[in-house]
Amino acid sequence: MIATRRQTVILGAAALTAPLLLPRGLFAQAAATPSAAGTLPFLTPVEHASMMLTLGGQSILVDPVGGADKFAGLPAAAAILVTHEHQDHFDPDTLQALLPDGAALIVNPAVAEKLPETLRSRATVMASGDTGEVAGLGIEAVPAYNTTPDRLQYHPKGRDNGYVLTSPDHGRIYIAGDTEDTPEFRAQSDIDTVFLPMNLPYTMTAEQAAAGVTEMKPRRAVPYHHRGTDPATFRAALQAAGSETEVVVLDWYPDSGNPTGEVPA
Repeated sequence: MIATRRQTVILGAAALTAPLLLPRGLFAQAAATPSAAGTLPFLTPVEHASMMLTLGGQSILVDPVGGADKFAGLPAAAAILVTHEHQDHFDPDTLQALLPDGAALIVNPAVAEKLPETLRSRATVMASGDTGEVAGLGIEAVPAYNTTPDRLQYHPKGRDNGYVLTSPDHGRIYIAGDTEDTPEFRAQSDIDTVFLPMNLPYTMTAEQAAAGVTEMKPRRAVPYHHRGTDPATFRAALQAAGSETEVVVLDWYPDSGNPTGEVPA
């Protein structure tokens, strides 16, 4: 299904009202994992940019990659969101394995062109600025791109998405995708939780992220997609700016044992 620009999208809410739970107890354990700033009971971090959000009784997968085994134990998804085409966000084989019958698949236009036909026929395309509803939640596609001159080749303006989901229980949740602190990033309003990337050279520095969050003023900020950057650097920069935003640090690199996510050589 290819949606036209700014067309309302209503998908995925009724098909999976009783999601299948696989035997492993990873979901309940990970969702309750304590962080330095508290817990996020609606979030299961998987790795790097991959996560599951449980909102309004529905499970939403974001950028699942790396094979279905990484997601064993999680509920079947009512919807899968893909932000862009890079291999740490887009993996057709993993999508094929994890997308249940009746679930929604939301992608940006560039990813739609790269999908195999079996997935493309099921996808709904959202370009930046499109709004709609998925799995009973409001969804907005937000631009995600680089602004620093020597990074422009990684995420050109107009191609990639972030997403804002609106949940009755957890408010507005902004998954920024691969972006720098663009005007659109800073302009997001009434955000309860923002997931923001901070790895170089592909996205932004911890200091850029702190500057953008200081202007955005979300209730909480969750560093993710931060391989090579210690989230403590972001927290310190945010505190130095006088921000009241809560920083929630979670383990996005369970095989690393390093706060930066890097694996020792």
